[in-house]
Amino acid sequence: ISSDEDGEEWNPPEAKSKAPKVEKKSAPKRPAKPRAPKEPKAPPVPKNPKKSPSRAPHKLGAQRKTQMETKASTCLEDSGSSLLATIKRGKNNDEKARKDNPVKQERLSFNVSETNEPYKWADEGPSLTGFKTKKEEVEEEDFTFDEPCLKKLKASDGSPGQPTAFPSSQAQALRNELNMTWDLTQVLSTLTCVEQWVCRNIILLLREENTVPFMVRYRKEMINHMDADAVRDVQLTYEELCTLAKKTQSVIQTLKKDGVLTTELEQNLRSCRSADELDHVYSPYKKGSKLTKARRAKALGLEMAATALMNTPHTLDLRAWIKPDTEGLSCVEEVATGVEHILADMIAKDPETLTYVKTLCENSFVTIQSSVSKSNKIMDIDKFHLYFDFTCNVQRIQPHQTLAVNRGESLKILTVKVNIPDSVKSDFTGWCINNRWRPKTFAREEFHAIIRNAVEDSYKRLILPFLTRSYRTKLTAAAEKESIAMFVRNLRQRLLVCPVRGCVIMGVDPGFRHGCKLAILSATSQILHTDVVYLHASGKQNEADKLRHLMINCTKVVIGNGTACRETESFFADLISKHFFHPLDVSYCITSEAGASIYSVSPEAVKEMPDLDPNVRSAVSIGRRVQDPLAELVKIDPKHIGIGTYQHDVSAGALKAALDGVVQECVSFVGVDINICSEMLMSAKSSHHSPTVVLEKSMAKKGKGKTCVSIPTSFNPLDQTCIHPESYHVAQSFVSLVGGSADQIGDVGLRCCVESKVKTSSVEVLAREVNTTPETLKVIIDGLTQPPGFDLRQNFGQADFKRGIVSMSDLRVGAVLTGRVDNTTLFGAFVDIGVGRSGLIHKSNITLDKLPVSQRRRSLALGPGERVEVRVMNVDPQRGRIGLDLIRVLK
Repeated sequence: ISSDEDGEEWNPPEAKSKAPKVEKKSAPKRPAKPRAPKEPKAPPVPKNPKKSPSRAPHKLGAQRKTQMETKASTCLEDSGSSLLATIKRGKNNDEKARKDNPVKQERLSFNVSETNEPYKWADEGPSLTGFKTKKEEVEEEDFTFDEPCLKKLKASDGSPGQPTAFPSSQAQALRNELNMTWDLTQVLSTLTCVEQWVCRNIILLLREENTVPFMVRYRKEMINHMDADAVRDVQLTYEELCTLAKKTQSVIQTLKKDGVLTTELEQNLRSCRSADELDHVYSPYKKGSKLTKARRAKALGLEMAATALMNTPHTLDLRAWIKPDTEGLSCVEEVATGVEHILADMIAKDPETLTYVKTLCENSFVTIQSSVSKSNKIMDIDKFHLYFDFTCNVQRIQPHQTLAVNRGESLKILTVKVNIPDSVKSDFTGWCINNRWRPKTFAREEFHAIIRNAVEDSYKRLILPFLTRSYRTKLTAAAEKESIAMFVRNLRQRLLVCPVRGCVIMGVDPGFRHGCKLAILSATSQILHTDVVYLHASGKQNEADKLRHLMINCTKVVIGNGTACRETESFFADLISKHFFHPLDVSYCITSEAGASIYSVSPEAVKEMPDLDPNVRSAVSIGRRVQDPLAELVKIDPKHIGIGTYQHDVSAGALKAALDGVVQECVSFVGVDINICSEMLMSAKSSHHSPTVVLEKSMAKKGKGKTCVSIPTSFNPLDQTCIHPESYHVAQSFVSLVGGSADQIGDVGLRCCVESKVKTSSVEVLAREVNTTPETLKVIIDGLTQPPGFDLRQNFGQADFKRGIVSMSDLRVGAVLTGRVDNTTLFGAFVDIGVGRSGLIHKSNITLDKLPVSQRRRSLALGPGERVEVRVMNVDPQRGRIGLDLIRVLK
């Protein structure tokens, strides 16, 4: 951010190897905004905002409570009364619970652009681009793909979590942890729209090194049944606040070393609740920045004159400050100019004044505009033609538009600016002169002229650039957050694709000149044979005979979607149509090979397959992606899997952290088979925890951190369930209570005993009998009743195998087809309909009535792997584009 003097144009930050967390701070809640004056001559004077109740940005959730659904099941309504609970089982029950009114029962998954919500400022929440909700019924609103949902806190139909009374010393420690003037849990609650007691619990769990998957599965009562995305959002916001506090402390030490730190300045720094605010206060004192006009005037001793002008103007005589031999004080005009500069600086740093001007902007038509840069020397600029003359209200701009404009600006193709109406300036000037910055006593006309000039100078030179930077920074932060959220959703669904088990598979890495690389894999993904065939050269019949010989026990072929994919698919389809492999019923599928070539030369691949050529390793990876997508894709850096959009326009560190968290979450809930899993799957990107060797749930147990229960080396039947070792004794007691034994786990008899017991007695009663919480008992019941080999992914779609081929020339407008979602973006979803080119369902065609009830949420709308029925709307063979309309989602 430029200094107060510069007022330079804002430039989008470049992607770095590490996440610039300070730049993406969530913003604090702001004081109550003053009412805009109706009459310029006598507008009402706003009250002191510091004492007025803060406006919570989560008010939107209460207004739209009926619009959104919980991620897994219906949420229980919060009674609003004080609830009593203990943090951990075994804690003293006589501990009194304090009253803690819930902030609200719903929270924002990602605070991004919502079409009808008023503009949010830096001191109000993590996003600038929210809007007020329409006052219409939910059924009357059209669903839009990019519209964020209000995510309810509870992810299951269990009893609501309960607030816990913390010892006063512990609460005080949390409050003073960051050495800031604001309360950590209160600010965290405001920014994330989560109850304060839940925020405190999450902070304590994070301090104990518990992972997000562990909290979601085994500490539901402490986090109020929040889902993984919601908990991760709180975690990231907490880390951002910690980073802000560290940067604030560093700034204070720097200013103290420079000898410019005052008590008032330190207080202002410690009051900042976002990186934007911190930079605004600190920028005039940065080393290397030129001395501001206000600091030069203060150095001349004119600060007392400026204070007298506002408090006791009847006693001020500017001529008394004249020093003929001193530059800046040689005449009355120079003295008056110095006073104006000091007043302008005071106005630009005044919280009440900034709150008022932000309020004016909220109620005005502020736009962001892009045009072709005059200095543009790049010829290939057609991809930005939509933004050559682009203007959009900042309240309605879409995240992908923000990222596209930023990219064009960074490439010097576009020039971008924020347009604030002149009415904001006139209203602001009138309010300052007549109210906030009006002298306390009678002042002569020349003093009023000084104040008027100071207000106008402050707005033009200081406040307007600050507003522009704030808009651009917050729009970019919101767009990046939404883009990362899209990556997270896509990756989760890509990892949870149902595996194809129990059959031998041939993986094919297609190619022209160097041939097609083959890898035949056993049902457990072991390499049986590798070879190379040249299907696109002379001698095709010999190569076909070779294929028939290799496919003696193989009926499934997986072809990578890279170079020569269509030609290879055509070759196999032709052989299948001629019954060349008879009596085998051979079929094939196309899968994404994104990241396969990168993985084939990685140290992990060399260690796993040291004797194979890198090209053959790619064929192995392609085949295994269908046999067990999760086990294979965890070996690849998530950013190379080919999901989402604008990957290089967002923070690399933030993206990596979010995607690694999803990988850990998926592995945790699916589990691993230690008999065949790879080392990377066991670690699952969670290097800060030592792996726990157990069947089907290693990652879930590994998240316990410091309090992890030591696991015996001998086999325990409970190790094959989702039950945590800390609850083994409870599980044994419950099994005895229902009249069974641990050796019966997975048997129909035990499952019937458990189900019968639960029907005759409630979970709450049974939990009291075995001395545990209902949430823990529900996990135990799930673990005891799940059949052997239960896989969470069995409810997700499998790869589609086919025997024939359709080309793009066969498509006709109006044709109804089925396909599978290949990728989702901020502007729509790409669907593979089997013609070698994915078609696009624009977000405007993904409407509420076309989605199942369980998917009428933005985070679950469409994702990779979803089977859909679509209608062809248009075909453009020259540009290779296919427009589709969503008919329905297939199960």
